[in-house]
Amino acid sequence: MKRLIFAVSCILLLLSGCTQKSARFTFDGSKEVSGTKFALKDINPDLPADWDDYNFVVLEYKIGTSQRFQLGFTTDWGYNELRIMCYVPNAWNRLAIPLKYFTELPDPAHDLAATFNHARYTGWINLGGKRGPMHGVDSVGVRIRRAIGQPSIEIRNIELAVEDPGDLYMEKTPAYDEFGQSMLVDWPGKARSLADLEADWRAEEAEAVTTDAYNYSKFGGYRQKQVKATGFFRTEKIDGRWWLVDPEGYLFLSVGIDCVNYGGGGGVRDYDKRQNMYKEIPSGEVLEILSGRPNLGMWNQYRRYGKDFREKAREMVIKRMDKWGLNTIANWSSREISSMNRKAFILQLGGLGMERELMGLCDVYRPDYIQSLEKSISSTVQRNLDNPWLIGYFVANEPAWLNEEARLCQLILDGPDRPIQKELKAYLAKNGDTKASRRSFIIRSFDIFLHDVNRILKKYDPNHLNMGIRFGDPDGVGEDILKACATSFDVFSFNCYMEAPLKSMMDRAMEIMDLPMIIGEYHFGTVDHGLAQSLWQVEDQQQRGVAYRYYTENAYAHPALVGTGYFQWCDQDMTGRGDGENYNCGLIDVTDCPYKEQVEAMMETAKVLFDVHSGNKAPYSERARNTRGHGGVPDLWNE
Repeated sequence: MKRLIFAVSCILLLLSGCTQKSARFTFDGSKEVSGTKFALKDINPDLPADWDDYNFVVLEYKIGTSQRFQLGFTTDWGYNELRIMCYVPNAWNRLAIPLKYFTELPDPAHDLAATFNHARYTGWINLGGKRGPMHGVDSVGVRIRRAIGQPSIEIRNIELAVEDPGDLYMEKTPAYDEFGQSMLVDWPGKARSLADLEADWRAEEAEAVTTDAYNYSKFGGYRQKQVKATGFFRTEKIDGRWWLVDPEGYLFLSVGIDCVNYGGGGGVRDYDKRQNMYKEIPSGEVLEILSGRPNLGMWNQYRRYGKDFREKAREMVIKRMDKWGLNTIANWSSREISSMNRKAFILQLGGLGMERELMGLCDVYRPDYIQSLEKSISSTVQRNLDNPWLIGYFVANEPAWLNEEARLCQLILDGPDRPIQKELKAYLAKNGDTKASRRSFIIRSFDIFLHDVNRILKKYDPNHLNMGIRFGDPDGVGEDILKACATSFDVFSFNCYMEAPLKSMMDRAMEIMDLPMIIGEYHFGTVDHGLAQSLWQVEDQQQRGVAYRYYTENAYAHPALVGTGYFQWCDQDMTGRGDGENYNCGLIDVTDCPYKEQVEAMMETAKVLFDVHSGNKAPYSERARNTRGHGGVPDLWNE
């Protein structure tokens, strides 16, 4: 039997593991980009140069950071790389990467995250870079942009496989303790025992909280100025500046936070495939109380408040929002908390017919299209039709087809017979099959969808705002799309992961649409807790607060901006949410303790936003150190 297993392994894996050598490199944090290449023959001389007969490349590696790193291979046509985020730094891991990530365009999906993020068990992969055949493969490259510290990487084996061999955490010591904290990374203030956590929790609960510093009204508006009240949120342009107006008529800026909930950061995904990562997970009666889903963050809520933790946990969310100056429960948040009607909130419409196969576009030519919209929207809005705490509805999030219109048309043409395919063929036959005409067809279809959604939303709910689609690339939104938005949205929304949103970008949008704007997502993170550093990295926890103040205050200095939604309330799950993301982007960690530097910065910003947006106070000017976004590194190795 052992010989049979060995023979099967040799079929699936090119190597037997006898000839590997280790390759090691230390990244230089003083450089914009630090990296190197290793010849594959120096790691595994038995690897072939052409990889067509295999579906996975399998690495055994150890890296001293959870900061994303680029990993790629030199082929006979150029260099091809991906971004890798490791869940368990300072440990040996096996990571199997599907080779199609290097050779094929991503499968179509609803939005950008679903398109480019792909979860594995020891980390996750963000697709990017060039794609082409894996021929003439002779070296592997690693590099980090703005490395935090001097982390090292070591690769001791690279193999090829036909079938997925699975990922593996290869250490005997668990990677996460019973509270959901990394056991492989240390930091100041890390809980060493339940007694440590209980002391922190009790201290927070004893704090007196007042909102006097923000001068908020009942609904979170500014008592400094009151205009006409309608009983619901609305928009108004005053002296050239856009504002939201709360139900009592007070001027309002939506200072929001996404994914508001309790017990986050500790979801245990696919526990059966990586049991050795966890020191302990909830079981028995505790697991039943947690609704049967192993979650270390929820377990901490149980530890903090007892069996009936949910009501006390919800009250703590509201207390924290009061203290930190947050007046809006923004997108992706718990209905359990928003339905308390203690904070203004925003919801997202669903069931609008946007399809994965159409990269988030809706087939507006289906015979039942309008009927489906009517049914979905009317049922969605009914619950909050007369609720003054609801600001409005987002339509969708980060459509993946934006600037990929030609590819989407090809997917439609190559796909099954359906109404949108028939319409596209007729359109191209009449207007010519060019890149411009393909884009024109997609924008035309999108325009139909936007106006139909707006008309039906206003028909069934005239009281709440249409907050638009949260575009993922605001600078890449064409004028034709902006003009469509201008007549179908009450508010233009976009997600913007940058050091600060570009004034030129917002000026252009305001000039074309003259609509108030909301930034639906942005954030800052670092690596000191063993999580990935977010879509915009900073050096440490103190710099997260600096980055927040700089971004937020400079954003609100623009006359069109009326709201922000920081992403997100709690850190993401340590071993990744559904698409793999595990960012240090929260206001709260998995142990239910706030990041002091972050929330104190938010409090200071909340105190001045009315004056900043009014143009009476200059925005915060200090810029965070070692900031860097999620874009790829300069293509130095192909020059």
